[in-house]
Amino acid sequence: MNFELSPLSLAGACQDKSEALIVLVSEAFKPGKDAISLLIAHALAAKDLEFKAGQLLAAYRVPGVAAAKLWLVGAGQGTAAQIKTAMAAVMPQVKSAHIQSLTIVCAFPIEPQAVQAVVNTVGEGSYVYTTTQSKPKGRQLKRVHLGVLHANAALQQAFDTATATLVGVELAKEWANRPANHATPTALGLVAKSLAKGAKFSCDVLGPKEVAKLGMGSFMAVAQGSREPLRFIVLRYQGAAKTVAPVVLVGKGITFDTGGISIKPAPEMDEMKYDMGGAASVLGVFKALTLLTPAINVVGLIPACENMPDGQAVKPGDVVTSMSGQTIEILNTDAEGRLVLCDALTYAERFKPAAVIDIATLTGACVIALGGVRSGMFASDDALAQALHQAGEASLDLCWRMPLDEAYAEGLKSNFADVANVAGRAGGAVSAAKFLQRFAKAFPWAHLDIAGTAWKTGAAKGATGRPVGLLLHYLMAQAATTAAAKAPAARKVKA
Repeated sequence: MNFELSPLSLAGACQDKSEALIVLVSEAFKPGKDAISLLIAHALAAKDLEFKAGQLLAAYRVPGVAAAKLWLVGAGQGTAAQIKTAMAAVMPQVKSAHIQSLTIVCAFPIEPQAVQAVVNTVGEGSYVYTTTQSKPKGRQLKRVHLGVLHANAALQQAFDTATATLVGVELAKEWANRPANHATPTALGLVAKSLAKGAKFSCDVLGPKEVAKLGMGSFMAVAQGSREPLRFIVLRYQGAAKTVAPVVLVGKGITFDTGGISIKPAPEMDEMKYDMGGAASVLGVFKALTLLTPAINVVGLIPACENMPDGQAVKPGDVVTSMSGQTIEILNTDAEGRLVLCDALTYAERFKPAAVIDIATLTGACVIALGGVRSGMFASDDALAQALHQAGEASLDLCWRMPLDEAYAEGLKSNFADVANVAGRAGGAVSAAKFLQRFAKAFPWAHLDIAGTAWKTGAAKGATGRPVGLLLHYLMAQAATTAAAKAPAARKVKA
């Protein structure tokens, strides 16, 4: 899908040759003498259209308008969130209309964040999964033109970031949506390799022998019940000098989670193909980095395996030794995500990172706490927590900081090992984060629990690609901060 951004007035939109037009109408609307302005004015007067975000009025073959199909959509005061609501309301109609070219007109001045909201929502609303279908129909929409009143550098930069983010989001969706037999740990290693072809990128994919040599006993314990060999993926992007400490992203890559011996109930178990949503988001971020190339260093770590109930599978009560040397009593084999992440967090120490962020579909408890609106965010560092929160707000890929009080770790005590892998049901998302924190003391660390936000269930079943947008906004902001710090100070000149 090709996107373009250019100045476009309502009068100009009347002559646009796209198959369909979407006109976003805010409270700042001022009618002109063109056909679209007159239609908006009459619709508002007749109360057939309201400024309320998401209110729709469809029209066909309007005299004086070249496009056959036209949707007028209320956009409230024109904030990014309201524009997202407006576009989400109209995109189902666009998708059902089977059009190939679309022009979206913002008939009012907009902020850069609103540009991103338009691009992301169009992408989400037109996305179609086709990989394992015998007769795929594919995405109908091929070209999208975003027309703004006054194009400028800030809007263009936001547009470029948004289109690159969308590419990353859709790669994350693709691999999360694939059935587990089409998205094995080996397959994830291959797609990671394909992302590392540029001069600034590299990738190593470690197998069982290399992982055993590293002493990743916790990770290996999860994988030992599966016939699919584990993979430990190490992606690197060097956009800054080697002396600049990298940001390390750790993505949980459980390509299918049966729960192991602590097996899950059968209903909706098919959705456990999404348990590698964290890994998919890391792959999506690296795809976007190939387009954005910011001045920052990033490392992506993906411990990938299946969690299966084979005769060799790890058993409740088994004690394993992690890469850090800490021993873990595995009370519940369905709490496997933290077992693969803890070894990856220990591995991250070798990069002497500026920050480490792990991303995981970790706990059902986080779904209960926050639903599908915000990802749960835990952080050992206040500055990192604030930066992630701001990135979530800016990208509309929202998160919410959760507590890390030491009292939540009480339930992880074990009589037979240094730590148990689960505590009680109460505060389960927090105790899981407290488990991970034990392995993340050497660097500023944050944990994003995306169990409620990585995919949708029911009729809308499918991956969301979150939190690719949040992570990219964070990385781009860090790159901008570094660049600003290196910029020479303005010299004072005497009058």
